[in-house]
Amino acid sequence: MREPWRPGHALLAIPVVLIIVITIVDILVPEDVHLGPLLVIAPAITASFAGPLGTAVIGLLAVAAQAYIGLYFGVLASRNVMVQIVALAVLSALVVFYCVLRDRRRRELAQVRSVAEAAQHVLLWPLPARIGPLRIASLYLAAEDEAQIGGDLYAATRIDDGTRVMIGDVRGKGLAAIGEAALLLGAFREAAHQHTTLPALAAALEQSVTRYQADFEPKEEAGERFVTTLLLEIPDDGHITHMTSCGHPAPLLLNPAHTVTATSLHPAPPLGVGSTGPPDYTVDMVTFEAGDTLLLYTDGVIEARDQDGNFYPFAERAAQWTDTSPEALLHHLRRDLLHHAGGRLDDDAALIAIHRPAQ
Repeated sequence: MREPWRPGHALLAIPVVLIIVITIVDILVPEDVHLGPLLVIAPAITASFAGPLGTAVIGLLAVAAQAYIGLYFGVLASRNVMVQIVALAVLSALVVFYCVLRDRRRRELAQVRSVAEAAQHVLLWPLPARIGPLRIASLYLAAEDEAQIGGDLYAATRIDDGTRVMIGDVRGKGLAAIGEAALLLGAFREAAHQHTTLPALAAALEQSVTRYQADFEPKEEAGERFVTTLLLEIPDDGHITHMTSCGHPAPLLLNPAHTVTATSLHPAPPLGVGSTGPPDYTVDMVTFEAGDTLLLYTDGVIEARDQDGNFYPFAERAAQWTDTSPEALLHHLRRDLLHHAGGRLDDDAALIAIHRPAQ
């Protein structure tokens, strides 16, 4: 009652009116018909929209109404009426107790969501709208309920004469994959400025993942944890973009003329698979002209299925919005992807759109 007024408080009129109607009807019907036990409906429905205090007030009104009915008929002290009053009071108290537990659960869930949002901003820093001459947008869709982070990851950083971008996918999803995702993000942000070539950068990330697995990988999951990664180096001047893939899908190249080209890659094994020899990292090249958009993604996008089991036709759908901004492109893809998957994905999904504006 001491809380600020909210429109939902008007709903309290419903149980109050219900108590009044039941009381009046019980008085008017023949004496052998007893409607007083129906008063328990009032606190029960109040719990669906009010807090513990409002529910307790309605419960007290219901008990008072039951006592008034007994007093009206002169049987307040009878065993039957006293049992009804006590039963109604106990049931009302139980409903109030349920409200207390429910509100506590809501507060805990709100705290968990707040922590998840903070963790997402710490681990998965939002990519800037512009980085050097490039326009960039990113999208993350977590598969687990109430989670905003998981095993997919991305990062971008400036180097002397260009931009380096990483997108990756830790095997698994949700909270179990966050540790390796955080490790790889931190390693990339540091190593991207220390190594002059993408193969050297990939080798440094491989070492970081291997050390992490040696220290923290559960014995029952030995050899089953790995990370697919795609590294890009986009020069400020020139139109040749270099890419090195560690088991990650190749990006799409979108042209304003509504053409979509799947780039060609020679992927090395994913990071952390424990290969016997040093991986052979290949540098692939793609022509990234002014007006083009590079669309990076994780397999949660292309493996999303509809109710008939059909995979999401990613390239076909992306071709519809090749002439839009990176932000608009990802907005359309997000809506279309969730519609295809029935509103929920089975795996985490991440997307990055990188656009080179015309000079």
